[in-house]
Amino acid sequence: MDEASPPDRWQALRALTPARIALGRSGNALPTAEVLRFGLAHARARDAVHLPLDVGALVTDLAAAGFSALQVHSAADDRVRYLLRPDLGRRLSDASGQALEEHAGPGADLCFVIADGLSAVAVQKHAVALLRAFDAVAHGQWTRTPVVIAEQGRVAIGDEIGQRLRARLVAVLIGERPGLSAPDSLGLYLTHAPRVGRSDAERNCISNIRPDGLPYTAAARSLAWLVQEALRRGETGVALKDEGDVPLIGGDAR
Repeated sequence: MDEASPPDRWQALRALTPARIALGRSGNALPTAEVLRFGLAHARARDAVHLPLDVGALVTDLAAAGFSALQVHSAADDRVRYLLRPDLGRRLSDASGQALEEHAGPGADLCFVIADGLSAVAVQKHAVALLRAFDAVAHGQWTRTPVVIAEQGRVAIGDEIGQRLRARLVAVLIGERPGLSAPDSLGLYLTHAPRVGRSDAERNCISNIRPDGLPYTAAARSLAWLVQEALRRGETGVALKDEGDVPLIGGDAR
C-alpha cells in the first residue's frame, strides 16, 4: 500500500499572499497550471494599461455620490501617444487649460484630480469609493472641493490643474502600474501649493488602495491626516511624515 503523500507545507503560506511563491515544477519547467495562471495575469495587466476610462460612467457614479466633476484632457490626444510620450501626460491640452482658468474662482483648500494613469480599471473601481470614504472621515468638511477628471493623465498633471484652480492642495487619484497580482491598484498623490515643476519629493503617496490591499477607510483616514497637517504646516513630501496614530479630523484613528 502506498504511503500517504506528505502535506504541502507551502499551502498555508500561499493562502496568505497573492505573490507568486511555491509554484512547484514539472521536470525543469513550471507546471502547466502555473504557466496558464501567469499568462492570464499578464494578459489582465496588459489589458488594464490599454483599457480606456469610461468617463461617462465615472461622471454618473460621482454624481450619485454627491460630487460634480470638470473634465479635462492631457496634451496626449490618444492612448498610444500617452504611452509613448510620458511628458505629454503631465500637462494639460491648451483647450483644457483655458477651460480651467474660467472655473478657477477664488480657489479652494483642496482639489481632487482623478486620472486614468496606467490602469483605468483601478480608477473605475475605486476612485468614487475612496472619495465617499474620505467625505465620511472628514464629516463633510470639503463639500466645496472641486473634482477634475483628467483623461490620459499622469501624476504631475495635478500640478497644473491645482495651479490653474488656485488650490492650496491637490490630491491626484490615479491608476497605478499593473502588477501580475493586482491590475487594479489605485494610488493617491498629495501636493501642497501645486504648480508646474513640482518634484516627486514634494508629494505624499498612499498606494495600493483597493479592497484586497489598503482598504478605502484606512486610506481616507491617512489622507485626512495628511491634508490637515499639510494645510497647517504648509508642506508635503519628505517634509511631512504620516503619523497615523494622531487623532484625525472629527475623530480618533481607530
